[in-house]
Amino acid sequence: MSFESKPTLDQIKRAPKAVLHDHLDGGLRPATIIELAKEIGYTKLPTTDPAALATWFEESCNSGSLVRYLETFDHTIAVMQTREAIIRVAREAALDLARDGVVYAEVRGAPELFTQQGLTLNQVIEATTEGFDQGVAEAAREGLTIRVEQILCALRQNDFADEVAHKVVEYRDRHVVGFDIAGPEDGFPAKDYLSAFDYLREQNAHFTIHAGEAFGPASIWQAIQICGTDRIGHGVRIVEDIDFTGPTPKLGALAAYVRDRRIPLELCPTSNIQTGAAKDYATHPIGVLEKLRFRITINTDNRLMSGTSMTEEMAHIVDAAGWTLTDLQRVTINALKSAFIPFDERLKIIEEIVKPRYAAIAAE
Repeated sequence: MSFESKPTLDQIKRAPKAVLHDHLDGGLRPATIIELAKEIGYTKLPTTDPAALATWFEESCNSGSLVRYLETFDHTIAVMQTREAIIRVAREAALDLARDGVVYAEVRGAPELFTQQGLTLNQVIEATTEGFDQGVAEAAREGLTIRVEQILCALRQNDFADEVAHKVVEYRDRHVVGFDIAGPEDGFPAKDYLSAFDYLREQNAHFTIHAGEAFGPASIWQAIQICGTDRIGHGVRIVEDIDFTGPTPKLGALAAYVRDRRIPLELCPTSNIQTGAAKDYATHPIGVLEKLRFRITINTDNRLMSGTSMTEEMAHIVDAAGWTLTDLQRVTINALKSAFIPFDERLKIIEEIVKPRYAAIAAE
């Protein structure tokens, strides 16, 4: 094949990948949820059959409602309230990503969610790091290479943004690379948390903001121009600032700014369809945004809730938008260029892992 050929599913799976938007509490193995629930006496699961539970999560998240989508996290959060459970979930996440061909991952979680039974924020962060380290080591024993870093989330509906921002700086040399604010966009504008963003900027720390998913381009503008974000979490609705009525698309002022400044968009196709931000894969804005050369990245968001993986996300877009091996390499390099680790470390992954492996696949 060549770089301009359509890759097969096997080639997509073997291709090296980088994911920037993956939630730890949205990627548990169904069997793990069941086992952890049994250990703590949690009886609210809809089923204790792993396959049926996986189906339940995915179907519950296909409602087209972000609010209902977020409600499914009640179960995963409930079983992640001990140090041992967090370590296990993080270890399995790193291993599952590595087995899917991911070589670099920034996995995010809101430590405030896992303190209901007495863990401190520090203990949650440290347990997560320990789990990732164990998963990376286990992957290495299987002959797989992956690097996993943490992004610490704060939730808009709570009041931990400043405290979590300080933890990002405290732990930034210990596998914490950035900050994120998530949760419901509508009614909780990012500008309400300016003190956290100002502190992060003062400390030269990285952050991303969930925007342009449940709310329109105004939330993207606010995240960039008021809050100063490095990246946009989702950002799919930037397409609403592009006029497609003429012979060629005409970018509005915001869309042009995002493209021209190379602000990364953390697009999550399956999740966007589930929450109603996109209709289907064929019409998902990722195709047109890639053609217009926005700095797009492709991500899983919540692997459990979406019943997905990086391989599946890429395969959907290969089929729907006609992407070639070149396109997959481009979005992978986009993700690594946009990662929150130092430039020389990003470049090393690109030059020593991504490009050689893609070249080997193209040569088949």
